Amino acid sequence: MKYLLVEDNMDLANAISSRIRLDGHIVDHAAKIADATAFASTGDYDLILLDIMLPDGDGRSFLKQQRAAQNDTPIIVLTARSQVSDRISMLDLGADDYVTKPFDHSELQARCRAVLRRKSGSAQSVLTVGDVEFDTLAGHLSVKGQSINLRNRELRLLELLITSKGQVFSKQKLVDRLFSYDDDVSENAIEVYIGRLRKHLEGSRVQIKTLRGLGYRLDDDG
Repeated sequence: MKYLLVEDNMDLANAISSRIRLDGHIVDHAAKIADATAFASTGDYDLILLDIMLPDGDGRSFLKQQRAAQNDTPIIVLTARSQVSDRISMLDLGADDYVTKPFDHSELQARCRAVLRRKSGSAQSVLTVGDVEFDTLAGHLSVKGQSINLRNRELRLLELLITSKGQVFSKQKLVDRLFSYDDDVSENAIEVYIGRLRKHLEGSRVQIKTLRGLGYRLDDDG
């Protein structure tokens, strides 16, 4: 998954980013609303973590801006404000959850997972497509009952395809979703990861199909 973290406290931003990366996810960091707006307008994110008190304004303006632009990326607000009225205000503006500072990083990670599950339409961490089972929490793939170990980038690519089954992803779209803004990668890298995943799925009803000129799509041929 790819996160956008909007937080001006660098110590906290580094700590959150480290935990996100340890979980194998990608994160872009913005310290100001202006930077966050630029990231959101050019990138495609699975989740946004949003501080409220930022150097160039109130994070609520960014939240309102994104919802007005029909951006439905889940947003979890991070703030020191703990009044019930503040929480109600954030949720009514379109936030998907609200975490009060200081917080336990494990709780934040759990809330991120819960929001991402809701986004995918599943309350379970184990996703099943045909004869394939994928545990998004443990990062475990099972094909026809056989356990398969995945490298991190393969794991995140499979997670993206399974949670968006039937959706077509171009190579550039996959680059945007699997790598951070600072990564220097080519679309050829996507061909390598797609090839590896196809080998893991051999013998399964689940296939990654190539749609000429469009991209890739995960299908269940059962």
